[in-house]
Amino acid sequence: MSKARSYLITAAALLALSGTAAFAEVRPDGATRNIVIAHGAFVDGSGWRAVHDILEKDGYRVSIVQEPLTGLADDVAATKRVLDLQDGPVVLVGHSYGGSVVTIAGADPKVSRLVYVAALQPDVGETAGQLLSKFPDRNKAVQPAGEGYLRLDPAKFAATYAADVTPAEARFMAASQVPLAQAVFGAPTTTAAWRTKPSYAILTTRDIAANPDLQRWMYERSGSKVTTVEASHAVYISHPRTVARVIEEAATSAAAHAEN
Repeated sequence: MSKARSYLITAAALLALSGTAAFAEVRPDGATRNIVIAHGAFVDGSGWRAVHDILEKDGYRVSIVQEPLTGLADDVAATKRVLDLQDGPVVLVGHSYGGSVVTIAGADPKVSRLVYVAALQPDVGETAGQLLSKFPDRNKAVQPAGEGYLRLDPAKFAATYAADVTPAEARFMAASQVPLAQAVFGAPTTTAAWRTKPSYAILTTRDIAANPDLQRWMYERSGSKVTTVEASHAVYISHPRTVARVIEEAATSAAAHAEN
């Protein structure tokens, strides 16, 4: 082996070790913090940048799941792959349809707390479609996207999903949509992690995509600790500090529980 190659291998090993040490570094309260976030329908995880940056600055290790949105089982599997990479207990966050995903994936033993951000929170056997039909549907923007997929009408995207973000950002979100498999609305929930693990929720009162009355009903049923925010469905973009604070509250609660 050449000296140059040997040096490269050694440097890579040291870099890997230093990265592991950084991620494993404990906060002042003695707890390692792993946050995993599952985004919602029609978007990808890039919109969580502001929340990610706040949490990272505060000493958390944050991972964003990029769900394919091709089916509930596929999206749960993508979330579990990210959970497998974590080095300790996890606070698992779900937004919108991502709530259905984390409700199932949250059964993973690494997950200690769940956070629902304007999210669906189904029980065992329930489907997303059943939940959404419990209260009047305020979302009139959903339209076919071909081959069994759906999208939001770009002309109605801002008013439906992102009424309190900048017009330019809302236009970009509409243009960069990720189509959602229609089949997710009929897929039953196989396990409900919120029944055995503490959960936190953010209820968005100006939400068109997820009826606030439905959010309230789900969160009361589960006993989630609720934070109410006057915000649209894109609360993680318009109010990133509030969202980050709720996630950190869940993480702090998990640490305190671990110490007792």
